[in-house]
Amino acid sequence: MKNTFDVHYQLRHYEMNKYGEASPAIMLALLEEAAAEHCQSINYGLYDLLKQNIGWVLVSGVMKMKRYPNYKEKIVIKTWLSGYTNVKGFRENIICDEQGRIIGRSRGLWMFFDINRRRPARIFDDIKVKWSFSPEKAMKYSLDNVIDTISSAEYVNEIRVRQSEIDIYQHANNLRYLLWLLDSVPEDVVDRNYLSFIDGRFISEIHGRQEIIMLTTPDKVSNEFIHTIKLKGTDKICATAITIWKKRKNGFQSPVTIPSTTPAK
Repeated sequence: MKNTFDVHYQLRHYEMNKYGEASPAIMLALLEEAAAEHCQSINYGLYDLLKQNIGWVLVSGVMKMKRYPNYKEKIVIKTWLSGYTNVKGFRENIICDEQGRIIGRSRGLWMFFDINRRRPARIFDDIKVKWSFSPEKAMKYSLDNVIDTISSAEYVNEIRVRQSEIDIYQHANNLRYLLWLLDSVPEDVVDRNYLSFIDGRFISEIHGRQEIIMLTTPDKVSNEFIHTIKLKGTDKICATAITIWKKRKNGFQSPVTIPSTTPAK
């Protein structure tokens, strides 16, 4: 496949969970780092763009893991753009082990963002030319489907956003949203299962010192959950997500079947 960019990683001790596997947040962080490296490779690094008050922000994303890499394991993330609008790019990712076997896939819709004006910006033509694109999708799953919001939930966490959770774009990074979500899932679910699938939508920004409500409730299918993040004391929705957790078999992870959705565009 043309126009892919490969980034190699070796998993470190502090990136492991208590099962000796990379955590979901670490996998998302590595995917974002691969995207950052891809930016750097065409001389449009994130800090170069920041000097122009421009950045990339995640609008929606989906990740499906067959298994999580272990301590010291070497992996390769293959990343590429499958298409663009004037202000957004569709980023595809395939995660492979050292033998080239696929262990995970993800898709993300990223928006070119004017930091000062807090609104979309037109993607530079030179970026599109240098990255080019390949129409192949990492997985057949649409990033356009709507995730229902919930106003009440079985599990509710109130969180005050810390200044340490704010990134260079002056808002909470999407990794923080994932960490808040993971902390809202019942402990017995996390202990007996692993996160095999997540689909999320980032709807509005969250800033330092704000208070948010993390709502999590079981879906109709066992070990599937619906999540909503909203600002405390308001009806403003900040994010929505669905997660699927798969049981461990003798300490190992089992494959996942993602829910049906509209065809990927």
